Amino acid sequence: MKYWLMKSEPDAYSFEQLKKDKTTLWDGIRNYQARNFMTKEMDVGDMVLFYHSNTKPPGVIGLAKVSKKAVADPTAFDKKSKYFDEKSKKEEPRWFCVEVKYFKPFKNYVSLEDVKNEKTLSNMKVVQKGMRLSIQPVLEKEFNRICKMGGL
Repeated sequence: MKYWLMKSEPDAYSFEQLKKDKTTLWDGIRNYQARNFMTKEMDVGDMVLFYHSNTKPPGVIGLAKVSKKAVADPTAFDKKSKYFDEKSKKEEPRWFCVEVKYFKPFKNYVSLEDVKNEKTLSNMKVVQKGMRLSIQPVLEKEFNRICKMGGL
């Protein structure tokens, strides 16, 4: 099993929306490194720290789980989608997405500031200057520490 931090802006797709939907395709990712994580490294059962970005304060709100391996991202083929990519063809897709399912909320919101203030988390990608990647690998010990901070 692997561990991930996946960012979403709460006004675009919130953890509460995932709770209502139960599962969602993590679509609209247009970064090659994030795409490669989904296609080459993520597997069913991997755990996800659901991170609310572009909010005050940003931070981890709960847990999700990868529920299906990567498939072609349907938004790449939808001309009405802001994620449409005319170079991506159904026969040769360029973009992919995994399905994630709601798992568990945190009792305590773990803000980015909380993560930065925790010495054992100082090597996490999310605290590194300039790191804007929406999908990031997380070490098991980091995952466990954030879960503990979140009250689990």
